[in-house]
Amino acid sequence: MFTPDIYTARRAALRSKIKSGLILLPGNLDASINYPANAYDFRQDSNFLYYFGLSQPGFVGLIDVDRDTDCLYADDWTMDDLIWTGPQPTVRELAVQAGVMSAGNLQELAATLNSAIKKGRKVHYVPPYRGETRGLLAGLLGIAAERLKDYVSRDLIRAIVSMREIKQPEEIAQLEEVSLTGYKMHTTAMTMCREGVSERDIAVELERIAAQGGGRTSFRSIVSQHGETLHNLSYGGRLQNGRLLLVDAGAENAMGYASDHTRTLPVGGRFTAKQREIYEIVWAANAKGQELAKPGVTYQSVHVEAMRVIAEGLSQLGLMKGDPAEAVAAGAAALFMPHGLGHQMGLDVHDMEGLGEKYVGYDDATSRSPQFGLGALRMGKALKPGHVVTVEPGIYFIPALIEKWEREHIHTAFVNFPKLHAYLDFGGIRLEDDILITATGNRLVGKHRPPIAPNEIETFMTK
Repeated sequence: MFTPDIYTARRAALRSKIKSGLILLPGNLDASINYPANAYDFRQDSNFLYYFGLSQPGFVGLIDVDRDTDCLYADDWTMDDLIWTGPQPTVRELAVQAGVMSAGNLQELAATLNSAIKKGRKVHYVPPYRGETRGLLAGLLGIAAERLKDYVSRDLIRAIVSMREIKQPEEIAQLEEVSLTGYKMHTTAMTMCREGVSERDIAVELERIAAQGGGRTSFRSIVSQHGETLHNLSYGGRLQNGRLLLVDAGAENAMGYASDHTRTLPVGGRFTAKQREIYEIVWAANAKGQELAKPGVTYQSVHVEAMRVIAEGLSQLGLMKGDPAEAVAAGAAALFMPHGLGHQMGLDVHDMEGLGEKYVGYDDATSRSPQFGLGALRMGKALKPGHVVTVEPGIYFIPALIEKWEREHIHTAFVNFPKLHAYLDFGGIRLEDDILITATGNRLVGKHRPPIAPNEIETFMTK
């Protein structure tokens, strides 16, 4: 945890952004795998973690805007519990760690909320994303679980986004720390990328490194020779020389802060000429994204410029044709990169996505595009100092998508479909880094960047 004064200041800032009422921030509950006592590894809700810092299940935070008070609620451990768990701090002792001087049990919380609702006081809450939380909120608020979405507080969502998206120095330090674990994960994958090694062996090793760093992986690692499948979570392959291995993986530290990098590696340590040509285009697009990202610039415009680099490079190879800028504007280049350039990152690897991307990645000044590819961009609005975003361009040769577009004569003015036939077994390449937006531009998060230049990768893998 951070010091209590940090959480106290955060809650005070949140109160100042809400006009009146109660702010209800439930933490997560244990989630059972296949019977009640066999639970998944616990992960606290990130909003609760941000404002209260406690990583124990079963807590609910209540911030009273009108009375300028905070209270934490949870049921203390029973003797039957302590027989199995050993000594545990009380709810009041844990509350003090978060800078909260008032604590109670869940029955008292229910009575407090019932009294407030009867008096017509507004209870602000954000969308629940777990079934256990939906059940808890339904019981506390007297709202059917399926109707909870109708009463979500947009004011609270906007207030939380405005705070969490600007990373404070103590948060940046956490992101710097966890980036080192991410670096170890990716450099280890490079040393293991040899013919005959299974994808699963690498994925398991990445989990081990993340756990050794004090946390876990920040999402389920992608370790696949089928990089054309954007979120390929199958580890059934065995590495073969001449193929590409896409590794999209990150770590989460004990405080919940995340890293997220992607590297695409030549199995055996050497790129073929064909692979290098495509790789260098993606590398250039990654560099363009980092060059352009700065305060006041919309990330939507940065995405478009990175796509232009991709279209220009593919045009030089004869895979696209016509004017690259027109191809990007028409959406033709999305055949090769049907996802966005990046997303915000922090306590969640897709930071605050549970609050709704339209609030996190967009605002009144920047609307989400309906266009294929560009519409998948999770972060489009203007960048500010303190934003942490990923830069992750890619080029993918997705057989089903290519065949569909060719069959339906989609963007034939910009795509050289006959030449693409030789790339249907190519796979995909993605290169991802994490950057912090500064007052004048941006910088990489972390002192150690996983090798990215093709020569650098080959040297590292064959030393």
